[in-house]
Amino acid sequence: MVVCVCNAIRECQVRAAARSGSTTACQAYRTLGRQPKCGQCVPFAREIIDSERAAA
Repeated sequence: MVVCVCNAIRECQVRAAARSGSTTACQAYRTLGRQPKCGQCVPFAREIIDSERAAA
Protein backbone atom coordinates (compact mmCIF):
# COMPACT_ATOMS: atom_id res chain seq x y z
CA MET A 1 0.00 0.00 0.00
CA VAL A 2 1.25 3.49 -0.79
CA VAL A 3 1.57 5.67 2.31
CA CYS A 4 2.99 8.80 0.67
CA VAL A 5 1.96 9.60 -2.88
CA CYS A 6 4.29 12.62 -3.10
CA ASN A 7 7.37 10.46 -2.41
CA ALA A 8 6.05 7.06 -3.56
CA ILE A 9 6.72 5.56 -0.13
CA ARG A 10 5.11 2.20 0.58
CA GLU A 11 3.88 0.83 3.88
CA CYS A 12 6.57 -1.86 3.90
CA GLN A 13 9.25 0.84 3.65
CA VAL A 14 7.82 2.76 6.62
CA ARG A 15 7.63 -0.49 8.62
CA ALA A 16 11.24 -1.31 7.78
CA ALA A 17 12.34 2.18 8.82
CA ALA A 18 10.46 1.78 12.12
CA ARG A 19 12.10 -1.59 12.74
CA SER A 20 15.50 -0.01 12.12
CA GLY A 21 14.92 2.63 14.80
CA SER A 22 12.86 5.47 13.35
CA THR A 23 10.38 6.70 15.94
CA THR A 24 8.71 9.49 13.94
CA ALA A 25 7.44 9.88 10.41
CA CYS A 26 10.13 12.48 9.67
CA GLN A 27 12.87 10.13 10.87
CA ALA A 28 11.46 7.31 8.76
CA TYR A 29 11.35 9.54 5.69
CA ARG A 30 14.94 10.70 6.29
CA THR A 31 15.99 7.06 6.57
CA LEU A 32 14.49 6.60 3.11
CA GLY A 33 16.27 9.71 1.80
CA ARG A 34 13.07 11.73 1.52
CA GLN A 35 11.04 14.27 3.44
CA PRO A 36 7.29 14.89 3.82
CA LYS A 37 5.94 17.34 1.26
CA CYS A 38 2.20 17.98 1.65
CA GLY A 39 2.04 16.24 5.05
CA GLN A 40 -1.22 14.35 4.54
CA CYS A 41 0.59 11.04 4.97
CA VAL A 42 2.22 11.84 8.30
CA PRO A 43 -0.66 10.66 10.55
CA PHE A 44 -0.88 7.34 8.69
CA ALA A 45 2.90 6.88 8.77
CA ARG A 46 2.81 7.63 12.50
CA GLU A 47 0.18 4.89 13.02
CA ILE A 48 2.33 2.39 11.15
CA ILE A 49 5.42 3.30 13.18
CA ASP A 50 3.46 3.07 16.45
CA SER A 51 2.13 -0.37 15.53
CA GLU A 52 5.64 -1.60 14.67
CA ARG A 53 7.02 -0.26 17.95
CA ALA A 54 4.18 -1.91 19.92
CA ALA A 55 4.85 -5.24 18.22
CA ALA A 56 8.58 -5.12 19.02
